[in-house]
Amino acid sequence: MYKSFLRPLLFLSDPEAVHHFTFKLIRAAHSFGCGGLFRNAYQVKDKGLEREFFGLKFPNPVGLAAGFDKEAKLYKELSNLGFGFIEIGTITPKPQAGNEKPRLFRLKEDAAIINRMGFNNGGVEEAIERLKKNPMVGNKNHVLIGGNIGKNKTTPNEEAVNDYIICFEALFDYVDYFVVNVSSPNTPNLRALQEKKPLSDLLQTLQDRNNLKEKRKPILLKIAPDLTDEQLLDIIDIVSTTKIDGVIATNTTISREGLKSENKAEMGGLSGQPLTQRSTEVIRFLSQKSNKAFPIIGVGGIHSSQDALEKLDAGADLIQLYTGFIYEGPQLIKDINKALLAR
Repeated sequence: MYKSFLRPLLFLSDPEAVHHFTFKLIRAAHSFGCGGLFRNAYQVKDKGLEREFFGLKFPNPVGLAAGFDKEAKLYKELSNLGFGFIEIGTITPKPQAGNEKPRLFRLKEDAAIINRMGFNNGGVEEAIERLKKNPMVGNKNHVLIGGNIGKNKTTPNEEAVNDYIICFEALFDYVDYFVVNVSSPNTPNLRALQEKKPLSDLLQTLQDRNNLKEKRKPILLKIAPDLTDEQLLDIIDIVSTTKIDGVIATNTTISREGLKSENKAEMGGLSGQPLTQRSTEVIRFLSQKSNKAFPIIGVGGIHSSQDALEKLDAGADLIQLYTGFIYEGPQLIKDINKALLAR
């Protein structure tokens, strides 16, 4: 129904307006008691799908990537569509409006999206108020939440570590794991923080604070698909040195190779099918060169169960959807989980 009826209607309108409309639609459906219908339609519950990494038990390995539920507004409702975990954010210390509109573009011929949102969110304190409604770990209704954190646009790189510390400390009691985002192309100079020295310093600072906690939380690093092999080897070395818990591969790309759609020249990060091969290559490189030394969450261009299996075969331990979820709908989550059980 989604691909044949609902998606064509939604794709007639501005993508960002449709995103907010869809949130209202899903929330309204749940307010009328449709949560059970969604769970029955899309959730696949089976012990064979459970995964355990960095001390967390995932009910299934298919998560929602950061950028969709930026402000933790719909994590419970989205989990009813079958996701095993939800990553919120990117969250910044202070509220910020993001970049000027229009800033979200469909590339229908390429099954892709370009965004230059710019970490638009209401700030960390606003997100916390919503996350307080998530039942505690151990409750059967607890939604496993990842907190994707970044810096405000106005914060210079030399002071960026302070923004990450603020978000880390504020969110610590309300998320199950953290993701350090230094790979978005939509905040000026942010990707410079991926260089070895500033990235090592940032991660070590967070890890030192983490290790002082009574019970530490997993910290993962989200990387760009545009890194060279030499830079990827640096990432492996940084993970080993700082002893963070894993890597998310990959964020959006600035490459425009092979695109056909009229919006292909728009500035921003590209996601969707054009990223499928490159993100898988990065996953395989990290997995092989590190000898599977750390867990990898694979994301980028997953539009089918076969795409998901290829990510897992390349070395991913968990996967996340974003653009594939928009193009294929919640049936994709169910299809992937059923394909995993069929194996």
